[in-house]
Amino acid sequence: MSEVLTDMRSEYGKTLIEIGKENQNVVVLGADTTDSLKTASFGKAFPDRFFNVGIAEANLVSVAAGLAYAGKVAFASTYAIFLPGRCVDQIRNAIAYPSRVDKNGLDVKLVVSHGGISVGADGGSHQQIEDIAIMRAIPHLTVLIPADTIAVSKLTWIMSQRYGPHYMRMARSSTPLVHQESQDFEIGKGIVLRDGTDCTIAACGITVKMALDAADSLKKEKISCRVIDGFSIKPIDENLLEKAARETGCIVTCEEHNVMGGFGSAVSEVVSERYPVRIKRIGVQDKFGESARDNEIPQLLEKYGISSINIAKAVKEARSRK
Repeated sequence: MSEVLTDMRSEYGKTLIEIGKENQNVVVLGADTTDSLKTASFGKAFPDRFFNVGIAEANLVSVAAGLAYAGKVAFASTYAIFLPGRCVDQIRNAIAYPSRVDKNGLDVKLVVSHGGISVGADGGSHQQIEDIAIMRAIPHLTVLIPADTIAVSKLTWIMSQRYGPHYMRMARSSTPLVHQESQDFEIGKGIVLRDGTDCTIAACGITVKMALDAADSLKKEKISCRVIDGFSIKPIDENLLEKAARETGCIVTCEEHNVMGGFGSAVSEVVSERYPVRIKRIGVQDKFGESARDNEIPQLLEKYGISSINIAKAVKEARSRK
């Protein structure tokens, strides 16, 4: 039976409309990618609360900051390569740095698509593989990478009700579901999708499904893997990672991002301080991506080592060196 694939951007656009009906302070901004990001539908429903600033990403961030300073909950969206790619200065100094009374940063939600290397034929110049490293290094910013459309919807709702600057990265391509509708999400808490005793696989975004597939294949070889969806990159679930290190003895991380400064680095920082164990990091190995047609994306991911097969190999290596 084939997997049901769903589109994160469509779910995001639909959820924004639902939120907009309940909260009249919510405004949505775009940078000439509103059709692609599926936020144009919010503009049709609430034209007075929708702003397309054109191809001007620094302005997108600055206008969102101004609206947030005026009391609005601002959702600003475009492609990951442009946000944060073109406007780290505005994100840092206009959104994260300003503080009002006892609140850190402004209430701006930066939601992007086209993260990682699975973005189609545009090539390495448009493949954002540095955003986790950039955004988690900025004080006051929350960083989220959902694995499927269920996570997108629930995290968008949470962001709308939670004060402060947030960054959430979605995938361009349609993705299979890994969560149930009943799954609860909490910022700063990872989700154990499968328990195991021999190794932990911690993943985020589209690589969560790869982690589950790797665990399935290893189970046939009598290797028991715990699988964690680490969607909350910052704050990260330190207690869950320490528990996993203590109970399984080794960890493999996987991400659609440069291994330098990414999710695997964040996991390594926690584990090295709290309970050091062997860690293997799966991701882009400090190089730029390359062009691939939509039907070639699985091969591109495989070429860069981001696959269930590579995860399984890493688990075996990590276990052998406990």
